[in-house]
Amino acid sequence: MYTDLLILLFAAVLLVATFRRLGLPVILAYLIAGVLLGPHGLAVITGQSIMQTIAELGIVFLMFSLGLEFSLPKLLAMRRLVLGVGMLQVLLTSLLFFAIGWWWGLGLAQSLVVAGTLALSSTAVVIKQLGEQKQLHTRRAQLGVSVLLFQDLAVVPLLVMIPILAQPEVQGSALAAEIAWATLKGLFALFTLLAVGKWLLPLLFHEVARARSDELFVLSALLVALLAAFMTHSLGLSMALGAFLAGMMLGESHYRHQLEVDIKPFRDVLMGLFFITIGMAMEWDLVARAWWQVLICVVLLVLCKSLLVLLAGRLMGERKRDSMAAGIMLSQVGEFGFVLLALALHHGLLDQQLVSLLIGIGIISIAMTPWLVTQAHSLARSLTDPALLTRSEVAQSGLSKNQHVIIAGFGRAGQTCARFLKIEEIPFLALDLDPERVSEAKLAGEQVAFGDASRRDILLAAGLLRARLVIITFDDRKRVEAMLALIRELAADLKVLVRTRDDSFLEQYKQAGAFEVIPESQEGALMLVSHLLLNCDIPIGRVIRRMELERSSQYRFLHGFYWGDQSASNLEADQLLERLHPLLLHDQAWAVGREVRELPLDEVRIKEVQRGDQSLEPRPELVLAAGDRLILFGTVVAMEQAEQRLLEGR
Repeated sequence: MYTDLLILLFAAVLLVATFRRLGLPVILAYLIAGVLLGPHGLAVITGQSIMQTIAELGIVFLMFSLGLEFSLPKLLAMRRLVLGVGMLQVLLTSLLFFAIGWWWGLGLAQSLVVAGTLALSSTAVVIKQLGEQKQLHTRRAQLGVSVLLFQDLAVVPLLVMIPILAQPEVQGSALAAEIAWATLKGLFALFTLLAVGKWLLPLLFHEVARARSDELFVLSALLVALLAAFMTHSLGLSMALGAFLAGMMLGESHYRHQLEVDIKPFRDVLMGLFFITIGMAMEWDLVARAWWQVLICVVLLVLCKSLLVLLAGRLMGERKRDSMAAGIMLSQVGEFGFVLLALALHHGLLDQQLVSLLIGIGIISIAMTPWLVTQAHSLARSLTDPALLTRSEVAQSGLSKNQHVIIAGFGRAGQTCARFLKIEEIPFLALDLDPERVSEAKLAGEQVAFGDASRRDILLAAGLLRARLVIITFDDRKRVEAMLALIRELAADLKVLVRTRDDSFLEQYKQAGAFEVIPESQEGALMLVSHLLLNCDIPIGRVIRRMELERSSQYRFLHGFYWGDQSASNLEADQLLERLHPLLLHDQAWAVGREVRELPLDEVRIKEVQRGDQSLEPRPELVLAAGDRLILFGTVVAMEQAEQRLLEGR
């Protein structure tokens, strides 16, 4: 056993380092290590039963981490995409591959497992690639994340059903009864763990946190995950289900971030061993003999999943290009697909040869994922954009223009600008990427052309060097920054106005070359305040001076508000917004008796200290006392971490 483990660790370190250098997913390194060292490769590893046990623990901690990351508020905030696009993708893809499996001669249970496996995509690989490329804020990424979120939920019923489907004697009404009974047991486990999570675990982790022992905190987290897994296993359900439920009930607590950090090393190592065991299960010689069939299956998998996500997105009213790009990003087999394969192989539901072929397809599809994620946008644009107006047509529209305004984006804001420019008889040319909108506007006689305003050739064709001003009205940070960089390079003296939803990137845009940035939410608030003050008989001169002072200070007086349940309309964006949050220091709080300068606040600031009826300025030498109420200012994640440090010192 010791020799096997040493060989595994050596191979894993070598391959992970190599794959990192090549920019390939780490999952591939583990899978290849299993293929090389397993019984169908060099046959170096002999103690496979022990490895299987360790790998099962890897699945448990993987599902526990998934439960921690699962957020009901996030699900509700993205419910249209998750329950719309996500559900449609899983249903359409599962039905297609189920029909193919049935036509191929597989049984009902086998077809269902294969369909479930191929319908899932890799959350870990896709999210990591999007994060590295700073694309998580894009609409195509939000579509992809919503589909992945629903896929993660879809794993749970599959984990429950596979052990039932593996029983050949259970058919017809008996099968329905078994599924109903398993569902009842699953609900019992869910409500039991939720009750424990609401009343017992907060007390437990509060006491553990007060002990200020990292070892005790880690051991408690491991114990909770394994106890929940043991509970569902005792009920005849999957251990992974219990781990997921345990993570879900702790995911809404303020211990979530610390638990994620503490559990990550165990999860990563054990999950790596799990993928090594998956690689060991693949008969590489069988895959090598059927290499052309495997490659055809990979191509068909990528095409089918891309087109089905496109279909699901279009049915929910999403843009064709965003839907296509999301489909290209999600066209691989996911890590949870391997979990389902391992479970099906363990229960004898799928034979060794079929599992080997599916693993081979999964390995190749994951190897392609970094390239597919990187190229998804350009591929989707080339596949979906109609040639409504070419560069020459844009040039024709801008040829007669001089001292005109270029409007980048012809949505509501762009069209409003165009109407007022038309009234003042100022020439303009609008550029937009929505072919239907451009077609409608041109039929009505508007000066609008189809083209990407963030491209050099389109800007030059639109007469950038002859323009008097450019206004950017679309809200896409990457394209805005690209456009500002181009304008600074081609026409540095040209004034550029940028309209944004809020002031999150106001400073970055000004540094990039914007003459003026107009954030809608702040300007709307200032307009409301100006009407309020005027109706309170404040002189108009003073009102105008106050508004200009606020604009010159970059809206600093408008930053930070108290948050509520109705505040978050877009959870991903709101996570980045700064807000106010009061924190009461109890007698046992770590910060009591310490000066403000000693506090580990990082990105959070104290705006005010309330002590009884007094309001104190948070000077560095101010010593905090029990009963003080601190008014914190920062993002929600940063404040959660700062609150934990102030109260518990960790």
